[in-house]
Amino acid sequence: MNIKRSMWTFLILSSLLGAGSLFGQQSSDQDGSAPADNTKVNQRDRNQNEPTADQQKNNLSDRDITEQVRRAIMKDRSLSSYAHNVKIITQNGQVTLKGPVRSDDEKRAIEAKATEIVGENKVTSELDIKPKR
Repeated sequence: MNIKRSMWTFLILSSLLGAGSLFGQQSSDQDGSAPADNTKVNQRDRNQNEPTADQQKNNLSDRDITEQVRRAIMKDRSLSSYAHNVKIITQNGQVTLKGPVRSDDEKRAIEAKATEIVGENKVTSELDIKPKR
């Protein structure tokens, strides 16, 4: 019974995800272009000295800071969806911001919101500007 359920799950996932992605084949974007090369970003995120989202502290103070920064960003409707989805990592009161934003104005706005909450010299920005094509 469990084997049948596993096979059906596999078949459903295969059809939803596309067989190529399950078997290690790289797919191209819908417009026919090559898949994005995120090598540099991935190397940065693998660096043990760089904080990643899974290193977010679970203490009440750091969770509260992260929540406050996220709310401030989400409240600003002038920001793009890219900006609304930046990673916010708080470790011992130090905030690290990561991810793409659409403009230098968005980058400065997010950095300012985080600085307003945690104070000067407690925000590390690793935000990348990725303008619309």
